[in-house]
Amino acid sequence: MADSLFLPLAAKSSNAHSSLFFRNCPSPSRLLPPKSSLLLHGGEKKISVLALSLYSRVSLPHRAALIRALDSDVPHPLHKGSVNFKNRKSYVEWDSLTAKFTGAANLPFLLLQLPQIILNTRNLMARNKTALLAVPWLGMFTALLGNLSLLSYFAKKRETEAVVVQTLGVISTFVVISQLAIGEAMPLPQYVATSVVVAAGLILNFLNYYGMLNLTIWKFWEDFTTVGGLSVLPQIMWSTFVPNIPNSILPGSIAFVVAVASITLSHSGKLSEKGPKFIGAISGWTATLLFMWMPVSQMWTNFLNPDNIKGLSAISMLLAMLGNGLLIPRALFIRDLMW
Repeated sequence: MADSLFLPLAAKSSNAHSSLFFRNCPSPSRLLPPKSSLLLHGGEKKISVLALSLYSRVSLPHRAALIRALDSDVPHPLHKGSVNFKNRKSYVEWDSLTAKFTGAANLPFLLLQLPQIILNTRNLMARNKTALLAVPWLGMFTALLGNLSLLSYFAKKRETEAVVVQTLGVISTFVVISQLAIGEAMPLPQYVATSVVVAAGLILNFLNYYGMLNLTIWKFWEDFTTVGGLSVLPQIMWSTFVPNIPNSILPGSIAFVVAVASITLSHSGKLSEKGPKFIGAISGWTATLLFMWMPVSQMWTNFLNPDNIKGLSAISMLLAMLGNGLLIPRALFIRDLMW
């Protein structure tokens, strides 16, 4: 969609000079200087309007183009030099409004896991460990990895409100996972490994957001999240349907080899021009797919054991819907597919 404006072409004159004004140009120009004038048909009378001889149709797009999937990892995709939105009042207003919506999402996400945490605490105090099995640790682990990957993604793009949302998601989800580990609903080795990754992720993202982290270390963390996300995603998808299918680590192993090989080729410069962009966007896309798979894992658990639904909190589901709904305006505004 684009606005169209009919602008007349100036009559040719040795004393006349003009330039077209494009709203989205980085350096705006005036249609005519304030004191400029044109002479028509050799007359002595000066006029301060543009002579109408020919019309040219000039297309003035007022909306940002959609960000391609490969460009979703680029920091501040709307702030490209080819489009000067920052000088437009409407951009400032929408930027502020959508940021407020994202900030408001902190409240439901802050309360998101609270009902589940309270319910798990009651079950632990009553020594009702069976009820904790209603919350699949794979599903919570999936959400935790998604939060961690998106935290790194938005920290890189300096989306402050989104960084706070994902940080709250990491902390609250880790509390639930800790409860599952206490109730023996999650294996201890997996819990220890998860704890180390969460602690490292929070510290590194905090340092990077405030510009206190070495670039080499940050690149290593990005590679780690890329390999981890790409390896875990197919493995979690496979493990969701165990024991209906054979228990195997083959999906995760294959994905791990592919991820390591891709990153190695990217660093060695043996990929095409779009290769590094694709590798850079993998962590964000795997995080999005991990979040998409979380309800699938939960629905499959409910299908196999309908009685376990009693251990779930409907309020948590409603809060999740509300929080995600408040993030949609910002995602549409900045044309970012990762939200």
